[in-house]
Amino acid sequence: MTFTAEQLGAGPAQGRRDPIAILVDQEKNRLTDLIPVRHQRMATTPFTFYRGAAALMAADLGSVPDSGIRTQLCGDAHLSNFGLFLSPERQMVFDLNDFDEAHPGPFEWDVKRLAASMVVAAQANGADDRAARRAARWAARAYRRTMVKSADKSVLDCWYARVDADEVLAEIGDRLDTAATAKARKVLKKSRHRNSEQALTKLCELRDGTLRIKYDPPLLIPAEEAFEGTPEEQIRTMFLDRFEVYRKGLAPHLGALLDQYTFVEAARKVVGVGSVGTRCWVLLFVGKKNQDPLFLQLKEAQQSVLAPYVEPVAFANEGHRVVIGQQLLQASSDILLGWLSTPVFQSDERGVASSTAGDSDFYIRQLRDGKGSVVVEDMPDDRLAMYGELCGKVLAQAHARSGARGEIAAYVDGLGRSFDRAIADWSLRYSAINEADHDAWVTAIADGTLSGATLGS
Repeated sequence: MTFTAEQLGAGPAQGRRDPIAILVDQEKNRLTDLIPVRHQRMATTPFTFYRGAAALMAADLGSVPDSGIRTQLCGDAHLSNFGLFLSPERQMVFDLNDFDEAHPGPFEWDVKRLAASMVVAAQANGADDRAARRAARWAARAYRRTMVKSADKSVLDCWYARVDADEVLAEIGDRLDTAATAKARKVLKKSRHRNSEQALTKLCELRDGTLRIKYDPPLLIPAEEAFEGTPEEQIRTMFLDRFEVYRKGLAPHLGALLDQYTFVEAARKVVGVGSVGTRCWVLLFVGKKNQDPLFLQLKEAQQSVLAPYVEPVAFANEGHRVVIGQQLLQASSDILLGWLSTPVFQSDERGVASSTAGDSDFYIRQLRDGKGSVVVEDMPDDRLAMYGELCGKVLAQAHARSGARGEIAAYVDGLGRSFDRAIADWSLRYSAINEADHDAWVTAIADGTLSGATLGS
């Protein structure tokens, strides 16, 4: 392998394309009424901007030489895309939890995305460059050590390796003070209760004695409001038809599970930062006697931001790409994951729904299944660095599930600590670039270049 530590740590190529132009290009196929929400969320801090600007980093990574070692990538492995959720066995695990940008590519791209997020987050919390760089270095070191260990494991051991949340807390308990340990236990407890029943209390209300999804524009809009003027039965048929396509793609036993639920209604819901403006629907189902709710999320899958810079993948459906990427990287994936193509729902001038805007790809998953995450903004330097170690370990386990683990392990082991330092140096430089891009973004909003967006709205 001739890809040196100096090349690994080299910054993006000179003469970058205008970052505003790259991000605006992403919005061409998004819902125009939600674009101001995206602008606002990305403008909040350099870290929220980083979260929404995966396309910028992809362009920067694609502009310089890479290791040539390919594996399945998350594509957006920043530290807020790791979190807690319940496995099918109902065990609380910690793992990657966002795969919209999943795509095969150079292994170090995921590592750099994670490590740079450590620096950006640490600096946003008031850390100096030394402490921020340490957080990135620890994440890279944990990745390296875990990957090297994986090379000596069996294929099945790597495939089933996962991080149990309770075991993690037990392992690091002696590194945390009493208050931090109590907060960690509180996060675990809260996550276990983040399910469809909890979503019901947040997203629904009783109207005229009937369970319905709340109207909270622009973040949550029931389909009957989104398509005002369209008969409710027509809206119901639209969603049930698409649901049936998804259901037929599942294993028969899962179809039998879903047959025990009755569809109530759908609503458009805004999620995340970078995803804002993509078409995302939540579908509410209930079990017997109007109890036992189930929320499914129908989320649009667009082309991965990595796609222009790497070899193509053999999936005609972007939703299929997302699902397969998740199943390859996660040790325990949602049993109800699925995908489909469907005509885009839009309203005419009377508000009547039609599907003449062409097809879009979607994937479906449970909206909440014990999902939880830490509040990065609350973390002092030492705890953020520890969290980065955990994320680096999990990322290595995800990459080790592929056949490339031996090649990755040999490369990072060969570089040793130089790998950690190179990733940390690159991350510190990239944080400065991200901050400049964020400043340009805020300026573009303030001077009206990004039309319709207002800070503080």
